[in-house]
Amino acid sequence: MALPGARARGWAAAAARAAQRRRRVDGGRGSPRPEPASARAALYVHWPYCEKRCSYCNFNKYLPGRVEEAAVRRCLETEARTLLRFSGVRRVESVFFGGGTPSLASPHTVAAVLEAVAQATYLPADSEVTLEANPTSAAGSRLAAFGAAGVNRLSIGLQSLDDTELRLLGRTHSASDALRTLAEARRLFPGRVSVDLMLGLPAQQVRPWLEQLRELLRRCDDHVSLYQLSLERGTALFAQVQQGALPALDPELAADMYQEGRAMLRDAGFRQYEVSNFARNGALSTHNWTYWQCGQYLGVGPGAHGRFVPQGAGGHTREARIQTLEPDAWMKEVMQFGHGTRKRTPLGELELLEEVLAMGLRTDVGITHQHWQQFEPQLTLGAVFGASEEVKELQEQGLLLLDHRGLRCSWEGLAVLDSLLLTLLPRLQEAWHRRVSPVPDVPAF
Repeated sequence: MALPGARARGWAAAAARAAQRRRRVDGGRGSPRPEPASARAALYVHWPYCEKRCSYCNFNKYLPGRVEEAAVRRCLETEARTLLRFSGVRRVESVFFGGGTPSLASPHTVAAVLEAVAQATYLPADSEVTLEANPTSAAGSRLAAFGAAGVNRLSIGLQSLDDTELRLLGRTHSASDALRTLAEARRLFPGRVSVDLMLGLPAQQVRPWLEQLRELLRRCDDHVSLYQLSLERGTALFAQVQQGALPALDPELAADMYQEGRAMLRDAGFRQYEVSNFARNGALSTHNWTYWQCGQYLGVGPGAHGRFVPQGAGGHTREARIQTLEPDAWMKEVMQFGHGTRKRTPLGELELLEEVLAMGLRTDVGITHQHWQQFEPQLTLGAVFGASEEVKELQEQGLLLLDHRGLRCSWEGLAVLDSLLLTLLPRLQEAWHRRVSPVPDVPAF
């Protein structure tokens, strides 16, 4: 999956031609009328292959001896077209290539998938198209070729600026590799580069980690994601901690890192628009915002997840969908059926409202009354939460706000959202089962 110079130039040229065709089609259509939410979706494309498995990772990824990329590419195109037809979606708002390590795929594959989407539905020329990239698979010429293919935003898995920590995590890059890739990405995609930084690693301390963040702020673009390490059973890191070879994670130390880190980002002009995500100059992730607003999204590729109403196939209920995990099995199913959907689970109305609540409160905007009414026009936020003494206590503690705008966490509340949901979800479930209407002394806002 290397990208030799001549082949890179050929792929870049083909990708550029495909992107130009999309722009011409977009320009020829003029400015289409806004589509209703039921006709819009984001699209996630999963590239399952990696150079190696990191010590903390339990994602659906594979270490191939040789990838038949042309066959994988055809299956990604086919499944994208099939799921778009099933969904009845008329406009794709964003595309996200994740993995795995999608920067190991060729730019030609990215361009081909985007062209397949654009042929099947409306993909605006300025849609956000994000590619996850690892420093060791993202040389400058390769990043430029992805830009020509239609990618206009990068998410770089930097994770740490400490070489010892990077080795502990099993990453294939060094801190200098990461910073070099970041500088090149910013040159090619100014204002459109996100970086990930992990916290809560074994033996990690607050002050050295904050120095990493301070250094990152001197080098980064306008989007930073902070992720706490989660020890997952079956990973090498989990085994090392279980066997005593590494110290157990200290949750209080991780909480201190998170609190001080988010304060540092705020002082640097970043808006914490979601629990783990920070942006300045309006550089929010459009794609991830769809998830947090419980918008529809289609998952293409091995193990990809989706949430949409299969209107094109005669459906009326939103479904949670999971594609077949193992790439070879997934490809066989796509070639046979046009898609590799392994599991379809209809979502009940209460399940969907629980998702609206849990996902919406992850953002600083929270859940507006207008947004809530799109999913539940009868049971208002005031009727569900307004009379609850426990909710009032959370408001008095300065963790939660319920007012004319809607329901949202305060800056302090975002840091303890999981504990707030332990109170809020049961209130929703009780109100749903009672199906009470607002009474005069309960504010409906």
